[in-house]
Amino acid sequence: MKIIKVVALFVVTVTSAASVLGSVPIIVATPRRLKAAMKLVTDAQERLKNGDAAGAKRNVDAALHIDPTMWPALYARAQIFASEGKYDLAIKDCNEALRQYRGCVEAALLRPNINIRVGKYAEALKEFNSLVSLDPRPVTLARVLSDCAWFYSTCPNTSFRNSQQAIKDAKAACSIMLWKDKNMIDTLAAAYAEVGDFNSAVQYAQQALAIKDISATDSKRIQRHLESFQQHKPIRL
Repeated sequence: MKIIKVVALFVVTVTSAASVLGSVPIIVATPRRLKAAMKLVTDAQERLKNGDAAGAKRNVDAALHIDPTMWPALYARAQIFASEGKYDLAIKDCNEALRQYRGCVEAALLRPNINIRVGKYAEALKEFNSLVSLDPRPVTLARVLSDCAWFYSTCPNTSFRNSQQAIKDAKAACSIMLWKDKNMIDTLAAAYAEVGDFNSAVQYAQQALAIKDISATDSKRIQRHLESFQQHKPIRL
């Protein structure tokens, strides 16, 4: 889910709360300032997508100055911190975003992926399993299963790799998304590479590359994976 979608959900949440509270004023910000904060966060998304992490952080900081409890901004800042390798700060913002809104699934998914980056594999796996056990909506479940499958396929620590479970989870994720998500199909390719079935890995990587409207960034990344599979090399984090 992109930040702009998170912000849209934030608008619905605030609007719903306002209808329930009736005449109770929203203390965190006036509607005008809240709209300005949301614009700052959506602009931050574009900046981060274009590689301007510093500009994105300025926008997010400005949004949080308007409303320090704005969970889409907290999640966006967590993304920025993670991209900068400031993992402790990223985890802190994920935790706060989830405290403000338990439905912020993106923060719940970012947290275990950060733990993977810092080598906390057991903690990451525990969180993935916890998210699956919550029986989330299908799209969210697909994201969790795909991320978990990627972890099982690519973890540097062999004791955490589980190629058969990776294939099972990746196939389930692809099925939920009707085989239209290139990243999930790429994850399935990585799972087959881990089990040593490089013919299937190549086939699924090519299928991922054939998905309509694939971005240049995704195309380059999956193409690198394809080249590895053609050389009979699995992917490692």
